[in-house]
Amino acid sequence: MKIYPVILSGGSGTRLWPLSREHYPKQLLALAGERTMLQQTALRLDGLNGIQPPVLVCNEEHRFLVAEQMHELGKTPAAIILEPVGRNTAPALTLAALFLVEKDPDAAMLAMPADHVIQDVPAFQAAVAQAAQCAGAGYLATFGIVPSKPETGYGYIRQGQPLSGHDPVRCVASFVEKPDTMTAAQYLASGDYLWNSGMFLLRARTWLDELKRARPDILQACEAAFRQGRQDGEFYRVNAEAFRSSPSDSIDYAVMEKTDRAVVMQLAAGWSDIGAWSAIWETAARDVQGNVTQGDVFAYDTHNTLLISKHRLVAAVGLEDVIVVETPDAVLIANKDRAQDVKEIVIRLKHERRSEHLMHRRVFRPWGSYEGIDAGERFQVKRLIINPGAAISLQLHHHRAEHWVVVKGTARVTRGDDILHLGENQSTYIPVGMKHRLENPGNALLEIIEVQSGDYLGEDDIVRFEDIYDRHKQ
Repeated sequence: MKIYPVILSGGSGTRLWPLSREHYPKQLLALAGERTMLQQTALRLDGLNGIQPPVLVCNEEHRFLVAEQMHELGKTPAAIILEPVGRNTAPALTLAALFLVEKDPDAAMLAMPADHVIQDVPAFQAAVAQAAQCAGAGYLATFGIVPSKPETGYGYIRQGQPLSGHDPVRCVASFVEKPDTMTAAQYLASGDYLWNSGMFLLRARTWLDELKRARPDILQACEAAFRQGRQDGEFYRVNAEAFRSSPSDSIDYAVMEKTDRAVVMQLAAGWSDIGAWSAIWETAARDVQGNVTQGDVFAYDTHNTLLISKHRLVAAVGLEDVIVVETPDAVLIANKDRAQDVKEIVIRLKHERRSEHLMHRRVFRPWGSYEGIDAGERFQVKRLIINPGAAISLQLHHHRAEHWVVVKGTARVTRGDDILHLGENQSTYIPVGMKHRLENPGNALLEIIEVQSGDYLGEDDIVRFEDIYDRHKQ
């Protein structure tokens, strides 16, 4: 039986704002090491017998970032399946299962969220190998984390009787919601409860059979979305209308709490779901004062504090149990024991229709990135970075003109019917309504300063005619 990692990468990570944002969420960030969370997840099973290329399920908005991070690892996924909208983990896993039963009718899926940290990889791989035996026998295996404290931020799994012939696997007696502090302490003392990791190992066919019994409405919507989908380069696009009709539900609620074939494998491997800034502080190396620092940071008489700088010097004096996270356009300051409440800031930003919950000042695109430098009435200035061989779409704007100055590299510019080649310190002007395209024909990064002027400067003022990334077809 072959095991296909199914990496679920659809979350937004609101509790890790301002680093994690809707268009660049936590799984795409390097929060616990040099590799991103997604990359660490993809590498976690390397070397284990029977492991196949991963299947990734991600938000359509993140597709190029996800693909690029896999390319950096030298990995070619079995599939990158795009969700047009978020519908929680059960529909996401169902899309992967539908793909895999066509590819390999006996395929097993190891469902893993893309935002976990596992410090003891050999212990994790050993647990996967044991759980695979259960999956091969038709069980739906989950991984329960041996608790180290009375945690109130996780759901729990109550262990039942040992599974005959599969020691040390236990039957699942019940799934339990997040407890209060007193109840969590009782769970810890009893020894019968494990943290619910949200990771699962089961055959693709077994999942579809159990889902048909428990939630046929989800299966029907996902089948329609998958069958009516299409391949788009290295991505698979499901039918958006059909997928939107699927109810939103988790793997736990949809199937695991209803099936009589759920089993749990204990896992003690230094696991964390990095759900809040306090988890970063807990899992990272701390100095003698108990501080975790990243970037240009100076701390004086400061203890047990997380200090992250991404843009400028951060200096702290006399702090204790505090979180400080600095980015170019937002700074978070919070008490460490209120880390879960950071999501309330994101809710407020959404309510006020501010952009800081959506994206960073630097925005990534399939051709490179752009960063806002300055803005005022009727103008804004951006710094564009175009990757070698990349190009923006052939496009026009109805409301703004653009001035481009090359500060590094060589640019090929389509300007109406003209083709221009510009070197460093050369410039051009794109009037309102003129078709244009910017390309990087060279082998090095192309850096452009763009000055926009007009009565409306929104990103939606764009009409695409040609695009090598097929964005005009969406």
